[in-house]
Amino acid sequence: MLAVFLSGAFAGAASAAAFGNWNEVVDEMAAVCDEAHAIYLTGDAAAAKAQVDVAYFSYYEKLGFERIVMASISGDRAAKVEYQFSFIKKAMTAGDSAAEVRAGLDTLVQYLREDADQLDGKKESAAGVFAASLLIIIREGFEAIIIVGAIIAYLVKSGNKQKTGAVYWGSLAALGASVLMAVILNNLSAISGANQEIIEGGTMLLAVLVLFYVSNWMISKAEADAWSGYIEGKVESSIARGSVFSLAFAAFLAVFREGAEVILFYQALLASTKTNVNMIWVGLGVGCVALVVIYILIRVLSLRLPLKPFFIGTSVLLSVMAISFTGAGIKELQEGNVIGATPVGWISSVDLLGIYPTLETLLPQIVLLAVTVVTFILQIKKWRGSRRAA
Repeated sequence: MLAVFLSGAFAGAASAAAFGNWNEVVDEMAAVCDEAHAIYLTGDAAAAKAQVDVAYFSYYEKLGFERIVMASISGDRAAKVEYQFSFIKKAMTAGDSAAEVRAGLDTLVQYLREDADQLDGKKESAAGVFAASLLIIIREGFEAIIIVGAIIAYLVKSGNKQKTGAVYWGSLAALGASVLMAVILNNLSAISGANQEIIEGGTMLLAVLVLFYVSNWMISKAEADAWSGYIEGKVESSIARGSVFSLAFAAFLAVFREGAEVILFYQALLASTKTNVNMIWVGLGVGCVALVVIYILIRVLSLRLPLKPFFIGTSVLLSVMAISFTGAGIKELQEGNVIGATPVGWISSVDLLGIYPTLETLLPQIVLLAVTVVTFILQIKKWRGSRRAA
């Protein structure tokens, strides 16, 4: 059923099949870049930037070039190319010389050509298709399964196993919403291009707020005495309402943030795979089993950990996820032309951690890290004060 859905529902985005190879795609993108430079020479920077967006949204993104690079080369490489698009538009906005803009466009085409050569040079094999498929589901599903697993383990560990249903339902609802969003992103022109990036970025930043709240809520209950009081006191009712909703909403956002991406990644992989299509489903199946194993390990290991280390560890994990989502969310908004991109040359992209070489992504992450550290320090002081008072 899923195979039929992915193969047929997104016929519009599968137009990459109209090209013989990725170098042919780059040929057309290079022509679009040449047009952008020609327009820039006339003094119309806005129209030139719009032409650069054509190269990005109508070719690099729509044809699945970006996703194939992420699956077959690396996420860091895709981020480097994406930021080159942003840096070119920033140069145009700043009124840089035509020679500087031309150099930026040439660098972009060079990156694209290198990736196309690498992709076209790879002989399609069953093992290669399997590995690409496996990497997609592991890469995109890992963060979601970690968050959901940690939240479920938290509820079980804290004696609230009966409330895990809300988290499971939240995750299932996110899967359904992901399918719907993938269809919308592929079929409605009103929700395409920059708007798609804005939606994805907004979802990630909303997830940051929820994860930060949940992380701090957990760390506040890490002290055994505090937890005992929490369980026995009148605040017990809150976990049945607001707190459980927050946990379920965090799970929903984590799954939703990855779900539509997974579908679009597999659609791109299907469009670019000539033979060995069955290995895509084998890779997907093996990846799903691996994620289930990761989830089970989280559950089993959590039961063996003392209460305080488990709560602290879970809180730290969610804080790290929040910082990672901050960088990824802002990057999406940069791609959607909502936020600018100021390069930081000495930083390299670490896509897995949401670290990217721009001031706009790094500064909010540094601020969030500082706030998180201060919050943890204040909580530790509170524990020590409580012990002295006792």
